[in-house]
Amino acid sequence: MKKLLIALLSFATLQVSAQDLTHYKRIIKELSSAKYQGRGYAKDGANKAGKFLQKEYEKAGVDEVTLQPFKLDINTFCGKIEMWADGKKLQPGVDFSMREYSPGVHGEFPVYHVDTLNYDADQMFADLAKPEYANCLVACEFWFTYKHSKDFSRLQKAGECNNAGLIYTWPSPIKFFKAYGHRVVDKPIIWVTPEAIEGVKRVKADVDNEFLKDYECFNVIAKVEGQQHDSCYVFTAHYDHLGNLGKKIFYAGANDNASGSATLVTLAEYFAQHRPKYDMYFLAFSGEDANLRGSTWFVEHPVVPLSQIKYLFNIDMIGDNNPVIYCEVSDEGMRGFNLFEQINNEKKHFTSLHRGDLAANSDHYPFATRHVPCIFLENEKGDAFQYYHTIYDTYKTVRFDSYEPVFRLVRDFVERY
Repeated sequence: MKKLLIALLSFATLQVSAQDLTHYKRIIKELSSAKYQGRGYAKDGANKAGKFLQKEYEKAGVDEVTLQPFKLDINTFCGKIEMWADGKKLQPGVDFSMREYSPGVHGEFPVYHVDTLNYDADQMFADLAKPEYANCLVACEFWFTYKHSKDFSRLQKAGECNNAGLIYTWPSPIKFFKAYGHRVVDKPIIWVTPEAIEGVKRVKADVDNEFLKDYECFNVIAKVEGQQHDSCYVFTAHYDHLGNLGKKIFYAGANDNASGSATLVTLAEYFAQHRPKYDMYFLAFSGEDANLRGSTWFVEHPVVPLSQIKYLFNIDMIGDNNPVIYCEVSDEGMRGFNLFEQINNEKKHFTSLHRGDLAANSDHYPFATRHVPCIFLENEKGDAFQYYHTIYDTYKTVRFDSYEPVFRLVRDFVERY
């Protein structure tokens, strides 16, 4: 009977775990569907996703769900987006995309290819002054332009040179970003794969942009009340993503960051069923892909004093299968990091924890700079990681291996910290 009881308890535990995984998958599938158009800041995608998460938290049995509104300025590309290279039509999201702070571009242009092997800035500017390169697009590998940013920033400004714009080359799969979309520069900048632009003499482009001023967004805040209210745990993940590239293309963002958003909901459900010692807040942020705007707004307008946060967990892009979990830890968070490592060594949730330098790359950062103890968890360099910020980050390419290890690592830490 004892062996039978143990077997039944083990089976029940597995069933609960499997049910959590099923719920987790369902949320990811929903958030990455066409209904939300990439959860961007146009077509109301992000806000629709936020309302969906509000309902999920309510169904999870939390004590309170509130919306924290804020506004942002953001550049978008939801209209025409077409491009031809020497007459060959290129595919948006596959062969090319737009730099987030680019204006629209309409017309046909000669292409000037920068000689990166024998680079001479004076010679480049002398070449661009020639009549045959009037109104041209300057094509160059992105990291080279980054290295020589002083020269290439001139090519973005009106009146500095007679080029019409720039083409940055980036290896396939082509990326798309939003972080610096709060402004629009003078000249268009197009991301293109090297294969699509190599040797090309003329480019035709027809791309619309729309700059949204004071676009209304909101953070979704769920609370589970604990037995004590003088301290709290905070769990964060961003639910927004890149939205649209033209009328038909959208960035599903299954890994980035439907995976983190789904984890928050299942954690909230767990703690609503297993009442914690301290209050718990689950913060689903919008505006992360627009340079951490939602989390920055929250730390400037917190619903709980930041000094009361015992520990904060930021979960971003865990929809992958690398057995090593990447993390970043604030200075104050290092007090608990040894416990994270100890728990992981005991329970073997991951092969190891790879701690990187603290960076402004996700929503933990505004908290870290305000001395909140926090850790950022991300599964990078697995099979899904290569697709982040591309059109291939979909429900088909996301991986589910890291969900339960992350869930258990966080749960075990809370129980022992």
